[in-house]
Amino acid sequence: MSEQKTNRRPAAGGRMGRGGAEKAKDFKRTWGKLIAYCKNYMPVIVVALVLAAIGTVLQIIGPDKLKEMTNEIMKGLPQLVDGVSIAGAIDLTAVRNIAFLLVAFYAGSAILSFMQSYIMATVTQKISKNMRTGISKKINKLPLKYFDRVSYGDILSRVTNDVDTIGQTMNQSIGSLVTSITMFVGSAFMMFYNNWIMALTAIGSSVLGFLIMGIIMAKSQKYFVQQQEGLGVANGHIEEVYSGHNVVKVYNGGKEAKRYFENVNESLYESGWKSQFMSGLMMPLMMFIGNLGYVSVCVVGAALAMNGTISFGVIVAFMLYIRLFTQPLSQIAQAFQNLQRTAAASERVFEFFDEEELSDESQKAKQLGNVKGDVEFRHVKFGYTPEKTVINDFSIKIKAGQKVAIVGPTGAGKTTIVNLLMRFYELDSGEILLDGVPISQVPRENVHEQFCMVLQDTWLFDGTIKENIVYCKEGVTEEQVVAACKAVGLHHFIRTLPQGYDTLLNDKASLSQGQKQLVTIARAMIQNAPMLILDEATSSVDTRTELLIQEAMDKLMVGRSSFVIAHRLSTIKNADLILVMKDGDVIESGNHKELMEEGGFYAELYNSQFEPAA
Repeated sequence: MSEQKTNRRPAAGGRMGRGGAEKAKDFKRTWGKLIAYCKNYMPVIVVALVLAAIGTVLQIIGPDKLKEMTNEIMKGLPQLVDGVSIAGAIDLTAVRNIAFLLVAFYAGSAILSFMQSYIMATVTQKISKNMRTGISKKINKLPLKYFDRVSYGDILSRVTNDVDTIGQTMNQSIGSLVTSITMFVGSAFMMFYNNWIMALTAIGSSVLGFLIMGIIMAKSQKYFVQQQEGLGVANGHIEEVYSGHNVVKVYNGGKEAKRYFENVNESLYESGWKSQFMSGLMMPLMMFIGNLGYVSVCVVGAALAMNGTISFGVIVAFMLYIRLFTQPLSQIAQAFQNLQRTAAASERVFEFFDEEELSDESQKAKQLGNVKGDVEFRHVKFGYTPEKTVINDFSIKIKAGQKVAIVGPTGAGKTTIVNLLMRFYELDSGEILLDGVPISQVPRENVHEQFCMVLQDTWLFDGTIKENIVYCKEGVTEEQVVAACKAVGLHHFIRTLPQGYDTLLNDKASLSQGQKQLVTIARAMIQNAPMLILDEATSSVDTRTELLIQEAMDKLMVGRSSFVIAHRLSTIKNADLILVMKDGDVIESGNHKELMEEGGFYAELYNSQFEPAA
């Protein structure tokens, strides 16, 4: 509506990233709530993670079996005895048995991994679906004042980005964390199991490599920060200059804009080059760590093999264990980062779930039926926030079928009165009666059923013209839709469209603002409610279109109690009752002629709109 007095938060995006804030306020508590939310699926999730761990163990055993195969082959290789080469006999049966066992291990690991992925993908999608459903239900239970203080972008971010982040982490990162930890611990155990000296050598070389990489990453972090800040400055400058390029041209600001951009671009080049160079070092460093481990294991292993301490097969096994030991470290770090991001996303979702809901009205048995349209406001007091009262002491009686216009300066409380009448907000004190029945004693849905609305902002959804006009009204015939469109003067235009009433309304539909407004008026006619709200319905159209819309609205108001909010006072001259509001109070009331004769605030407002320009 036209007077939403709100302090909205910024829309989601910018520093919020894909899933809102990057770090949760209370990591443990939030994850506890998420686990509790998923309690029905926890047995299945545990089974999936156990399967992942078993599959990883089978991979860890593999190099040990390769060691045994290598040793069997070594036994059959030619040997020198007194300078004479003597060929041994390779036990192919033993080699084959080990090979089949290895194939079974790796195949079993692949099957278990597939089962884990299938289970987690199914479970996480169900959890995401339940979350989105829960958010959708929660939205319908929230009071309108919640949407006054929270941006729509923020709510959409919770439904999309935050829920997707939770689903992706549970599907990928948790399983990856379990397998990585199992791989890391298991490969370390198997290295010590085979030979503690080589195990310490392998671990020591890996730790040394990661320390070097950590130092470089710490140095490069500031360049990444500078790059992001520079991108923000550059994007902001470009958007600012190109959106106001006419002003820049008129005031000859091109040289200054170019000079500023070149400085920003040069700074961005420096930070971008350094950050990308540092980032490019990561892969070579990972290769260096792996190769350093291979070299260390080979050198120490050769010395131990020469002493007869270990077999050659142990060296082969360690070559594989080095890779299994170093690979999970980066995966564990990435998984923990994702867990942090998910905790932040979950915190935002659960904050939404914990928001105060509208009071339960299932016990209210009283219903409004066959409403005539008598309305009474009795000493109504209301404020959007406790510390700021918008409506001070509002009292008025309106007879059924009257056309009531509410006028006044911006912020006077015009739209607030209509919102209160439809029970979008609860009163601080006082009472509103509809046909003598306090609307607080009947369910909100029943109150809403008594109204149809035409607003300044036309709301049309992706669908056909007919679907937009019928909107949620059951049992509407084709003839009724056509009659409504004829009444508002829209039928001829619709007939000229290729699909007529089945024409889809979307971004490509070429409807003017006035035609869209006529569609919403036709929708109100189809709803056929006893009360009508018109809120600045003609403020965004030209004078000729305004006359067409005004004629359509006049037909719509016949037989209904109508409340019209308008800044163009010429459109409400024929109203039965004009309420003049200022600072939350009705300061004048009467018809146009009476108020003009009084020469008060209304007359001043009216005359100011028709004063000749000085």
